[in-house]
Amino acid sequence: MAFKHLQEFIDLLESEGELIRVKEFVDPHLEITEVVDRLSKSNNNKALLFENTGTDFPILINSMGSEKRMCLALKVSSLDEIKDEIEDLFKMMTAPKEGILSKLAMLPKMAQFASWMPKVISGKGACQEVINEDPDLDKLPIMFCWPKDGGRYITLPVIHTKEPNSGIRNVGMYRMQQYDKKSTGMHWHKHKVSAAHFNEYKKLGKRMPVACVVGGDPAYTYAATAPLPENVDEYMLAGFLRKKKVELVKCISQPEIEVPADADFVIEGYVDPSEDLKIEGPFGDHTGFYSLKDLYPIFHVTCITHKKKAVYPSTIVGIPPQEDAWIGKATERIFLAPIKMTMVPEIKDMNMPVEGVFHNLVLASIEKSFGGQAQKVMNAMWGAGQMMFNKILAVVDGQDLTDYKALAQYVFKNINPAQDIYFSSGPMDVLDHSCSKMGFGGKMCIDGTQKHEEEIQFPMADIKPDGAKIKVAFKSINGDIYDVNTSLIDLDIPCLLVGVKKNKAQQVRSLSKQLYDNKSMAGVKMILVVDDYVDVQDVSSTLWQVCNNFDPKRDSFVHEELLENNTQKAMIVIDGTRKTKAFDNFQRDWPNIIVSLPETIEAIDKKWDSLGLGEFVPSPSLKFRKSVFGEEAHVVGN
Repeated sequence: MAFKHLQEFIDLLESEGELIRVKEFVDPHLEITEVVDRLSKSNNNKALLFENTGTDFPILINSMGSEKRMCLALKVSSLDEIKDEIEDLFKMMTAPKEGILSKLAMLPKMAQFASWMPKVISGKGACQEVINEDPDLDKLPIMFCWPKDGGRYITLPVIHTKEPNSGIRNVGMYRMQQYDKKSTGMHWHKHKVSAAHFNEYKKLGKRMPVACVVGGDPAYTYAATAPLPENVDEYMLAGFLRKKKVELVKCISQPEIEVPADADFVIEGYVDPSEDLKIEGPFGDHTGFYSLKDLYPIFHVTCITHKKKAVYPSTIVGIPPQEDAWIGKATERIFLAPIKMTMVPEIKDMNMPVEGVFHNLVLASIEKSFGGQAQKVMNAMWGAGQMMFNKILAVVDGQDLTDYKALAQYVFKNINPAQDIYFSSGPMDVLDHSCSKMGFGGKMCIDGTQKHEEEIQFPMADIKPDGAKIKVAFKSINGDIYDVNTSLIDLDIPCLLVGVKKNKAQQVRSLSKQLYDNKSMAGVKMILVVDDYVDVQDVSSTLWQVCNNFDPKRDSFVHEELLENNTQKAMIVIDGTRKTKAFDNFQRDWPNIIVSLPETIEAIDKKWDSLGLGEFVPSPSLKFRKSVFGEEAHVVGN
């Protein structure tokens, strides 16, 4: 059943041993972020309730920051429960209805559908127990998350807008940078539904009413992030998840907009399309890098309402894993059924590893029955909603997508880098800093399935690389190589991780040919190249850097040759280094990695024992400080 209010969810977290109450003051300016970053990456990963924030309201954070807490938020024992229920609904709705009895059997389900539809109720809701018609955002514990952020940010805002002609509601999540007591930025990207609503209001020359909800049933927060088709009400999904319809009330100053009656806070206001856009950002984003400044609409606050005992939910994003990884994992599981039932019937499972920060890396397992099926799946998925932003897609047939060692062994056994890796171009997430042009770049599909005869042009030569010989060979290669990791070779995964000190143009391209031509590299199918400041002995961090820093079409170098016995030798070298104007003719600003300030780290170190957080956890930022260039959100002089 649904949560009556956010406090009920907090009580559940506490009863399950998933919540730590922090009674001592911790500053929402940088300090709370540092505490959360430590715990989210530790063995004591818990939700946190900061009861002393310097305001009248506590902050709840990391409340959905694990698979268990995500399940608690949606009141299921497994996220696959929701996937299975959706799949059953699809099957029931699409099954042939030949007789009157089968049609009558549908009636209870129709009633169930009706019970999920949102309902507008009369009067005021609990979210309007306190009404401030002279609003002041400074009274809320809005966090300043990372040192180079443009300001304080509302990070879990559930934004409500309506299409002006049809009146159809959209509920989305777009960060809000506070400018002053009564205005914020409205960070909706051009492909978002609310941005389309904004454009319609602009055509009509009208102000656009907007409401931001913070808190309430966590199902509202999740539904706002869900990749639903346009014109599908997010509160229908919330009603399905909570098994109870969402009750809505009209806003006080923007009565065109309805919001959940049980929300903790409602920030009402408008956007004026005739007004000049304003600089928003930078912002420490979920990629682990800063998203840079850009122009966005201004949201003017006209009223703030809240419950008498309101709790302010917040989140941070940054170098993974963070809370958003688990929200994304819920989407991965919940939306697997619709993808399977409507677009890719052969898909068996899907996984988005945290190192790929959602869109960058997607693994798909299919039931393969014909040649070219991986490419068919590739095209279908890249044309499906937000999957259009996917950068790297790896397709296998029938493998466990959570056993990464066995999965990598299977993929590398089956791929010929010259034949089974496909490149394309298309829309990319605007946060992808590796694209030469914002929002448009290269894509890669790795067909790791077992090949049918018609898919094989030349079989790969059966050569097993020798890790010991490779280490010796690297000493003689002239390429400013800083370090090499051969540990995957020892696991029967023919892939190398190489750190390079870049100091000249086209360096990785040139190095790739040297590596391919070196006889000791025979049998190596893939080499991932990163900068010298990256610890290549840490496979997870290296993969995260590569996924963020390379454009597949621009930064992949494939070498191949046909051997005398009609077998093929092939290798792909992937350039995952930072791109610069000087060495790569890269014209965009390159963002810095997100880390805490030394003084913030020191402050939390000193007060750690008094916060009741358990065993001391050192700052994750210490590991990445050498990856930061200068004092700005972007690499100056890049």
